[in-house]
Amino acid sequence: MEKFKVLTSGMVPLTIENVDTDQIIPARFLKATDRNGFGENLFKDWRYNNDNTPKKDFVLNNPTYSGAILVAGNNFGCGSSREHAAWSLADYGFRVVISSFFADIFKGNALNNGILPIQVSPEVLKKLFHAIEEDNAVKANVNLETQKLLVEKAGIEVDFELNPYKKMCLINGYDDIDYLLSQKDAIKSFEQNR
Repeated sequence: MEKFKVLTSGMVPLTIENVDTDQIIPARFLKATDRNGFGENLFKDWRYNNDNTPKKDFVLNNPTYSGAILVAGNNFGCGSSREHAAWSLADYGFRVVISSFFADIFKGNALNNGILPIQVSPEVLKKLFHAIEEDNAVKANVNLETQKLLVEKAGIEVDFELNPYKKMCLINGYDDIDYLLSQKDAIKSFEQNR
């Protein structure tokens, strides 16, 4: 995984609530086991018409919004436990998803795939959507080391919670296997002294 410390980026607003994993990546695209290529089918049924032409009114097809931060409505990632939802968001280029609530399994899958889910209050989420509506190029700064989300132009500065182990993994670009490999010397020493 790519290391994550600080990200300054534009934000893409997805104001829809209760976005489930089948909407993030429809089940018909789950045949592959390689993580690459899923981004092109992210929100496929919302992004494209039946003839594969882009739907002009969907936010990912609107060139005025860009960035590596998705600001999503409440209850993002509900539904089935498919890890492909996180794969598709990461492959599309999102590094952070902000919402007022995440399904637990989605949150874990996101963290395991290098995406930082930041849970904020409903009031902060509303302010974020308003800030993007006022200026579609407004930037957010996400500092993982200090666990702060800052949108200076909108007067938003909030702390966010994160499991210390997952924080360490993101900062170092580790998945769980990479972490174990980083502990190889300690494991070898433990085994020798047993």
